[in-house]
Amino acid sequence: MRAFSALLDRLTLTPARNGKLALLDRYFRETPDPDRGVALAALTGGLDLPGVKPAIIRALILERMDAELFAHSYDFVGDLAETVSLAWPPTGHGEEAESPTLGDVVGMLGTASRADAPAILGDLLDRLDAPGRYAVLKLVTGGLRVGLSARLAKTALARFGGVDVVEIEEIWHGLAPPYAELFAWLDGKADKPANMFAAPFRPVMLANPAAMDDLETVDPADYLVEWKWDGIRVQLSSSGGLTRLYSRRGDDISAAFPEVVEAALFDGTLDGELLVGTPPDHVGSFSDLQQRLNRKTVSVKLQQKFPAFIRCYDLLFDGGADLRDRPLAERRQRLETVVGRMDPCRFDLSPQVEVESWQALDGLRNDPPLPVIEGVMLKRLDSPYLAGRPKGPWFKWKRDPHVVDAVLMYAQRGHGKRSGYYSDYTFGVWTGDAENPALVPVGKAYFGFTDEELRAIDRFVRENTVERFGPVRAVRAEPGHGLVLEVAFEGINRSTRHKSGVAMRFPRISRLRWDKPPAEADRLETVEKLLPE
Repeated sequence: MRAFSALLDRLTLTPARNGKLALLDRYFRETPDPDRGVALAALTGGLDLPGVKPAIIRALILERMDAELFAHSYDFVGDLAETVSLAWPPTGHGEEAESPTLGDVVGMLGTASRADAPAILGDLLDRLDAPGRYAVLKLVTGGLRVGLSARLAKTALARFGGVDVVEIEEIWHGLAPPYAELFAWLDGKADKPANMFAAPFRPVMLANPAAMDDLETVDPADYLVEWKWDGIRVQLSSSGGLTRLYSRRGDDISAAFPEVVEAALFDGTLDGELLVGTPPDHVGSFSDLQQRLNRKTVSVKLQQKFPAFIRCYDLLFDGGADLRDRPLAERRQRLETVVGRMDPCRFDLSPQVEVESWQALDGLRNDPPLPVIEGVMLKRLDSPYLAGRPKGPWFKWKRDPHVVDAVLMYAQRGHGKRSGYYSDYTFGVWTGDAENPALVPVGKAYFGFTDEELRAIDRFVRENTVERFGPVRAVRAEPGHGLVLEVAFEGINRSTRHKSGVAMRFPRISRLRWDKPPAEADRLETVEKLLPE
């Protein structure tokens, strides 16, 4: 456990990508099996310890600590695992030389029942030092928060084994923790594991952001131009009598969209955008799609209310033929044939946008025909399908973001290296008349500001707190006193979960308006004008 807890600590304190890769490379080289495979599962979201829930952790610490003192400690620290790991009363065992291995810990907790879990977890926390306790609690709560994506962990594996990360992603879904076959191959002790997984996920190709300056030197005739739809990028893979629907990260989301999976009457792999509505003309908003996402089962009623379909972009495999090294123009031609054989209510072809110049396209991407269009995609007609984000062949040119001035209402402590700061902000806009103004929340953001600005906002929050709710503080927000945040966002949808009735899409802080009185922030009516019709 000591090696893993040290890894988490160093990853948290290492902001640079290359620094994180070096830490993981060293850990994979120095750590024996199965611990390094268990750590890999934890870092990539493949570890499940269902017997332990946050309520069990709270109950255990409250048996050993005054409830009021714990509440104040949690409020100050802002993270349950960190608070409990520091406040857990020492037993003297945590400093002993012998410490359970990561594999032992996961083995014990992974097989623990709900009834046995409290005693097993309590015994483990007694035996570990504070960093070990923190690591265990992060494992069981499922949120490591060390600034590491699954893709970056796989990139570190590739560096460790001297292979291309695409090779790892191609076989990933056929592997399982503790990944003994994978590490044997990367150690040079065995052949590459064969991908026997039916309907596998294939690494996706991504586009680079573009601006007018990036396009002035290229010819529009060399590109296929499509709308950028506000759904989620998916991959549909069908082989061996099995069909699976994947997110762009490779998560299997088939259970949430059974009608799409059942309608996939082809053998191969296609790339597209998952949307709700009735193609080709009616496309629902992203908030409509959210009603279906992250569900293990979906009722017939929900399927009928929010019918799903895929707007198809590309064809990676056609039967057993791998098309990824073929030019896009050829793949598109074969995609048209495949889509033409399938249910038009579940699959349609992404329409091409005819454009004569980049100046004309600039106008189209900022004033698209439908509110669910985020901009345009530009793809070289001769480009192969390359995993990752290669420079040059594909661009995304999004429409300019909306911007409003909102007032800071609540602040919550961050995690990891931000655990000492109030860094997650809920903001609102005005409603009511001049005599009875009120703020209603419209969004939440936790990025877009510098470290220096973070410290300034944190100081403002501490000096203007009017109420506390655990790790969350309500701040003074009145027409004559408060902090105005300039917020940029991609779009807005109706929402029954927010008192304002609206919710922003991808909000971020674009500027701090220390100069602007809160009374001059925007009103709800201004935001509502941006709602799709």
